[in-house]
Amino acid sequence: MKFNVLKCHGSGNDFLLIDEYNNEYNFTEEDRVVLSKALCDRNGLLGADGILFFQKSLTADGKMRIFNADGTEPEMCGNGLRCVTRYGFELLKKDEMVIETLKENLVVRKVEDIYENIKTFEVKISPVSFNVNDLPMNFKKETLFNELVNGLSDKYKFTAVSLPNPHIISIVDEINIDEIVEVSKKANTDRSIFPKGVNASFVKPIGEQCIFVQTFERGVGLTNACGTGMSASSLVSCLLGINEFNKDIKVINRGGMVRCNVQKNDKNEYSVLLIGNATFVFAGEADIDLKKPESFTFVLKEEYNDEIENYNKLVDYTAKINK
Repeated sequence: MKFNVLKCHGSGNDFLLIDEYNNEYNFTEEDRVVLSKALCDRNGLLGADGILFFQKSLTADGKMRIFNADGTEPEMCGNGLRCVTRYGFELLKKDEMVIETLKENLVVRKVEDIYENIKTFEVKISPVSFNVNDLPMNFKKETLFNELVNGLSDKYKFTAVSLPNPHIISIVDEINIDEIVEVSKKANTDRSIFPKGVNASFVKPIGEQCIFVQTFERGVGLTNACGTGMSASSLVSCLLGINEFNKDIKVINRGGMVRCNVQKNDKNEYSVLLIGNATFVFAGEADIDLKKPESFTFVLKEEYNDEIENYNKLVDYTAKINK
């Protein structure tokens, strides 16, 4: 079968976007798993962290489903949602929309560029829960707040939050990739603690209202950025007094930069505004036999070289901040 594919990224977290809004591809659930594993393979023609399926919705302007590179479907993806938002805006000629996700209908809108000539979008990330059962997580208390987790690490303290993806957040002085990978892999292989796995983010404060975040994403591994991971990290940084609520936080990552604004109301209810790029990389047509998915072909039809060049300038800028 043949279908159009758009390669895009949010903060270097890259995706393949497939438009089911205008096309009746009639993918089965198993087809989506097969496509994700084949097309996202980094050793293949395309490679990505996941596939975004943009669909029609009965309750919103559009619907996003996302499948990770390993074929699993997470609850939400902040970086992916920005990419779907841009695609939907350009398709439907709107500047504000509501997008249905697996857990919540979320408001999205176009905002001022985060950096020169970089198309930027704001998504409101919610709902927020600190109950470990919502991750789920096997723990002795209802919440985990800046504590060691027996059997996981005797060095890193974690805070658990569902946003709505499951996250554990650790504030660190330095980013040690080897240790991060070891702890994160353990969290995602030893199901006695996290029965369904978990996203693990490690947060280094690097200035006033500024943090660096490295995330090990469930179903993907180390990523350039994770939208809900950066949102959860910003939330935890405010709860620990590192950053301020209701004020923009500059979040640096390996893929660039976003802004997060952690909203807290008088009822102590939280949400996070995630603001960042949605960059198109290239577009083309894939032809795949779902019975032999590894042998698919791809014909390149359009490249967005100016967008890539503009985003590289942002990456250079953030590298100077994180020296």
